[in-house]
Amino acid sequence: MKRAFVFPGQGSQKIGMGKALADAFSEAREVFQEVDDVLGQKLSALMFEGSEDELKLTENTQPALMSVSMAVLRVLTKQGGFALKDKASFVAGHSLGEYAALCAAGSLTLADTARLLRHRGHAMQKAVPVGIGGMAALMGADIEVAREIAAAAATHDEVCVAANDNASGQIVLSGHLTAIDRAITIAAERGFRRCVKLQVSAPFHSPLMQPAADEMREALDQVVLEEPAVPIIPNVTALPTQDPNEIRQLLIAQVTGAVRWRESVLYMKEQGVAQLVECGAGNVLTGLTKRIDKEIAAVSLQTPEDIEAFLKA
Repeated sequence: MKRAFVFPGQGSQKIGMGKALADAFSEAREVFQEVDDVLGQKLSALMFEGSEDELKLTENTQPALMSVSMAVLRVLTKQGGFALKDKASFVAGHSLGEYAALCAAGSLTLADTARLLRHRGHAMQKAVPVGIGGMAALMGADIEVAREIAAAAATHDEVCVAANDNASGQIVLSGHLTAIDRAITIAAERGFRRCVKLQVSAPFHSPLMQPAADEMREALDQVVLEEPAVPIIPNVTALPTQDPNEIRQLLIAQVTGAVRWRESVLYMKEQGVAQLVECGAGNVLTGLTKRIDKEIAAVSLQTPEDIEAFLKA
């Protein structure tokens, strides 16, 4: 059976994530300790028993979620003799999860991934002053309709775009808050009663993130990107690549570009993938898979019991 390994993005975080893994496996503890050391911060302590408000800070959330994903993969590798290149046809990640996917496939080291995500989180947080931008979830609309609503809400000096195509009927809009408000009104006028603002601190995956994209260009120029062991499906193209130079450019483009998750999953299905394995906190991508195509099996690995059951299967 063809499998793809996928890695969650922001929104999957919660206090306590990764703690059961750390309690059960020395391999997981090693991952968390390495990330703590690289960042010069007890990020693992924040994840296990810290403040939810502090964990939700983008510069903490991004490396924290990645570290849980990598802890799951490290345990699979060491406990189960699991080699990603032998078990996966593709890797993919939702937004910041794309960095975890690259780390899993050996394109980035764990240390470089942690540093890049700390930098990315900080750059995205400061790109737009708080209160200027935001995001909203538009439920029930497909991507074409969502783009029409976003275009109608935008003005010559205010941005509104379809930022995340998560699944059919689940699109996220991003841009100036006043434009987002207009989009919510327009959506209601068109009969879409569920278009609600998200509790986010910035208009991610929109052109307003260009200052962060510029910073990530500089940061990515400072690291070595190896060819991943298996093809990655980048968010902005929804098509596979193993070219390090292309991957670097797409990571930069991803900061302002849309997350084409629905298309990514459907592409993998077209290539014969029958199961998506979500590694890390939460089960958001597992849930989205069921919305995108019920024929694709999906499993979430986030606890020792999840890993044990997966290895047995």
